[in-house]
Parts: sequence; C-alpha cells; structure tokens
Amino acid sequence: MEIVDEQLLAPILEGIQKVKGKNIVVLDLSEIPQSVAKNFVICTGDSHVQVSAITDAIEEEVEKKEGEAPWHKEGLQNRQWVILDYIDVVVHIFHKDWRDFYNLEGLWGDAKFQHIED
Repeated sequence: MEIVDEQLLAPILEGIQKVKGKNIVVLDLSEIPQSVAKNFVICTGDSHVQVSAITDAIEEEVEKKEGEAPWHKEGLQNRQWVILDYIDVVVHIFHKDWRDFYNLEGLWGDAKFQHIED
C-alpha cells in the first residue's frame, strides 16, 4: 500500500499510539474516484476520556511536527466519533461501542488497508 501523505501520517500515528489507541487502520483512498480524502486513519478508544486523549495527542503531535491544525473537527461534544480533517488525511477516532456500528472499513471496502500495530 502506498501511503499518500507519510509526512502527515507519521505524527498522527504517533499521537494515537502515545495514548494507547487501538485497532489502528490506514485506508488508502487515493485510487478511488471522487473519494473525500487520500487517506483515512481509523482507531478506537475504550472510553470517552480516551477518545478525547487520542484527539488531543494527535493534534499536539501534528502541530509540533508539521505546524498544522485540523481544517475541521467534529464530534468533540459527545466523544463517540471524533473526526479530525487534515484535508488529504481524515482521522476517525471511535469509541469502542460505535466503531462496529458505523463500519467505515466496510463502507470503503475498495480501499487498500494497512493495519498498524497498537
């Protein structure tokens, strides 16, 4: 699998791993016509507190290493599914109870998947 934006992806993954995010998957959407981004990063937190911690750690790592902030954020209030949109890379941080329900991996089944070690 080709990682489209490895420079941005590295600090995102570091942030997730720093606070023990689980079940990390990178989807390469670059070859899917009219996809909304080049990559999705999907991970899971065991609690609302961990979802917040993962969100904060990603933002801190990306800001520190790349000097970028998300273009858009959603889901910070309920912390069931937080989205950090960095344009080419969109990060989806799910509470464990919601990831299976939304099944993004199934919806984007045409994408190439790369599982990342927790």
